[in-house]
Amino acid sequence: MAEEQKQTTKNKNKENPMEKVKIEKVVLSTSGLGEDVEKGIKLLKMLSGKKPVKTLAKKRVPAFDIRPGLEVGAMVTIRKNSEEILQKMLSAVDNVLNKSSISQNNFSFGIKEYLEIPGVEFQRDIGILGLDVTVVFKKAGKRVKKKKIKRGKFPKRQMVSKQEIIKFMEDNFQTEFE
Repeated sequence: MAEEQKQTTKNKNKENPMEKVKIEKVVLSTSGLGEDVEKGIKLLKMLSGKKPVKTLAKKRVPAFDIRPGLEVGAMVTIRKNSEEILQKMLSAVDNVLNKSSISQNNFSFGIKEYLEIPGVEFQRDIGILGLDVTVVFKKAGKRVKKKKIKRGKFPKRQMVSKQEIIKFMEDNFQTEFE
């Protein structure tokens, strides 16, 4: 009886390492047409220190004069020091996010003006521009789903749920959700 009790307390204290939530990447993106794309590229390069990639339109939208192959935005993916950049971006929105912006495995939020980010000064050649921030989460074992050779199934319990994202953000970044 005493041995069984020791086993159960041992299991309760141990956390399953496969269930631990981690930040996979932070994606910064801007959108616009023509000159706005070039300004967005300068902004993303200034914020991340990495070279952004241009995004191209896939569909025709005559109301906005958009055709396939037209440059409509820029984005940059940050994987290494993603937590530092995420902390800066969250401080621009006062560490408050909407619960509706959370999805399975990720959440997104927008920053209306890059001037709201602490430590960033106004750049005359960029002007006033906003950006979107997307944070993607993962649990251990996600590579099984992505790899080409011997690809395995990825069970639903390995997906990061809304509640897990909220708990992770409250614990690590002191973020409030509305």
